[in-house]
Amino acid sequence: MADSFADRFARTRSIFGPLVWGLDPSGAVLRSWGLDDSPDGLDRFVEVVLEAAVGVVGLVKPQSAFYERHGWRGIRTLGRLVADARQAGLLVVLDAKRGDVGSTNEAYAEAFLGADAAIQVDALTVHPYLGFGAMNVFVERATQAGSCLLVVTRSSNPEGRRVQAARDETGRSVEATLLEEIGRRNAELAPGAIGPIGAVIGPTHMHPELDLASANALCLAPGVGAQGATPSDVAQVFHVCRDRVMPSASRLLLEAGPEVTKLRSEIEALAAVFKDQLGD
Repeated sequence: MADSFADRFARTRSIFGPLVWGLDPSGAVLRSWGLDDSPDGLDRFVEVVLEAAVGVVGLVKPQSAFYERHGWRGIRTLGRLVADARQAGLLVVLDAKRGDVGSTNEAYAEAFLGADAAIQVDALTVHPYLGFGAMNVFVERATQAGSCLLVVTRSSNPEGRRVQAARDETGRSVEATLLEEIGRRNAELAPGAIGPIGAVIGPTHMHPELDLASANALCLAPGVGAQGATPSDVAQVFHVCRDRVMPSASRLLLEAGPEVTKLRSEIEALAAVFKDQLGD
């Protein structure tokens, strides 16, 4: 079995801190950088962010949609970004939010997880709303590859609350049930350790509190900056598992582009804040 993502994250965190840089080249971002909203502009964006990231941050999180919208050239650029980032020692979390059933999930898993994947990433976001059991093929492949699945549990967008906070006949919420299932599977797959299944928990919603401690899971915390979450919010929500949270910021940092020096300075400043807030 491959070295686990949790172990790689711990090593990376000890050097750079837990910050995840979201690489989301929307049309607005490309234009604000003086780039064309085109495959050529996307290629230049990737060149800049790779130069800015290496040596100052340990994890990057490209949102697949912003690359896919440029067609086959955008997907090719995403593949190059992922390969070059990993070659440079960065951990890559692909925010693709895949999730289906049966052979479709198997195809998604083959696309992104494992040494034979077309675009091999370290972690992948997935949706659980076709059933937790439907993700078994993701879980199996991630476990063998030493990758991490990040299950959307409590998203940062307000529209998600109606579904995620809905309660079943026992009074348990969807998000609490998901987190409990994540903990149960992690205990089976990695007894006494952090398991290969993580959770996406938006720190913009603090109440009710979730039982984050018992899931033995890493947590991706999106929404820092443009979506309203602060480093203090992250520290408050994840106070019981500060060493297991991966706070993510995208637009907040991309606003500093396209100057590499300015980008690196902003990344270092935010990383230092998270090291302080999360106890390092």
